[in-house]
Amino acid sequence: MLTEVKRNKTPMRFILGVIIVLSGLWVGYWWLTATGLEQATRLWLNDRAREGWQAEADVSVAGFPYRFDMSWENLSLADPDTGVAWAAPLFQILALSYNPNHIIAIWPDEQTVASPYERVSVTSDDMRGSVVFEPGTRLEVDRANIVVDSMQLTSDQGWISTLDSARFALRRVENIKNGYDLGFDAVNLAPAENVLRTLDPLSSLPSTIQTMRIDAAMTFDAPWDRFAIEDGRPGITGLDLRELKAIWGDLDLRLAGELEIDSAGIPSGRIVVKAKNWKEMLDLGVNSGSIPRDFAPTLERALEVLAGLSGNPNTLDAPLTFRNGSVKFGPISLGSAPRFILR
Repeated sequence: MLTEVKRNKTPMRFILGVIIVLSGLWVGYWWLTATGLEQATRLWLNDRAREGWQAEADVSVAGFPYRFDMSWENLSLADPDTGVAWAAPLFQILALSYNPNHIIAIWPDEQTVASPYERVSVTSDDMRGSVVFEPGTRLEVDRANIVVDSMQLTSDQGWISTLDSARFALRRVENIKNGYDLGFDAVNLAPAENVLRTLDPLSSLPSTIQTMRIDAAMTFDAPWDRFAIEDGRPGITGLDLRELKAIWGDLDLRLAGELEIDSAGIPSGRIVVKAKNWKEMLDLGVNSGSIPRDFAPTLERALEVLAGLSGNPNTLDAPLTFRNGSVKFGPISLGSAPRFILR
């Protein structure tokens, strides 16, 4: 009987031994990965500093045993080439320890974005994002999304702008080199008062733009990975605009079409514009200074003809045609085409 009891204990000892070994391996894996993440982050900051950036943060990793929770405290980043700077008291990157290519980013309730021209304080109730990277050291983005709720921008130049909510999504397109689907949706954007006064001096429109939406596919000359931050933003090579929609009071603007963009950022192609209550939009353009006041009557008469062709005098339905560095709206020449360059 005693021999039988001893034999029964042997499998239990083996199982306990296996559990202890696996636990030790997991602890070692977590510690090595956490240490590597912390060292790699500090190395990245040091490399940016050597390139002339301001790159400072107190970096730490926690979350044992199931997560890697990286915290960047007292973060300050400034790109010397663009002059753009970002500062935050705390920025967090979270990942499950068994799926480190999928991270969650959490921004603080208060942060600061600055340029050579102004400094903007950014506050929000919630601002977070999710990013899934392709395996490898380049950290190429496979898909990403960002959610923002109750944001306020306060500039040291005296203006304030608010936003109820915004959603942004990016997804790499299979079988298209450096191709990405992107979407953006914003609700109740309140521009700064000085912008509203410039655009709408008679206060005929609401103080908030109810809807802004973009659904598009874009191609670039390089992938969106860590080098897009370190070395420079990828150049846009193509745009398939499935829908751009903006609703502001009774104004309803929609655009759709395709453009090819060369290495200098010059587009060619066609974007169809559908504008409801276009005369009010023309007034906004004149009031903002983007359309010369003495040219407005001529432009209005031409647009009336275009609107008549669409069958509704209050709605424009005509193409923006980009060719040889110039742009036309229907038969109306608008001058040089804008350049599509990311700074």
